[in-house]
Amino acid sequence: MTVQEIDTLLARLNELETRLAFQDDIIQSLNDALGQQQIALDRLQRSLQLVAKRQSDMASLMPGDSAEDQPPPHY
Repeated sequence: MTVQEIDTLLARLNELETRLAFQDDIIQSLNDALGQQQIALDRLQRSLQLVAKRQSDMASLMPGDSAEDQPPPHY
């Protein structure tokens, strides 16, 4: 190999190492963001379940939805 070919290979190797370092950093950043989004999603799901339960509880307390308040079938 000539000196020029070695220099070219070293330049390519340096470029690849630089890209790999940036990709590792980006992957870590994306992983951190994904973890934060998962935490937020879990909180939202728990909140939604709580709201649904409260709505169900409130609906059971509302008058007019029971079978006693419905007219007989012949009306």
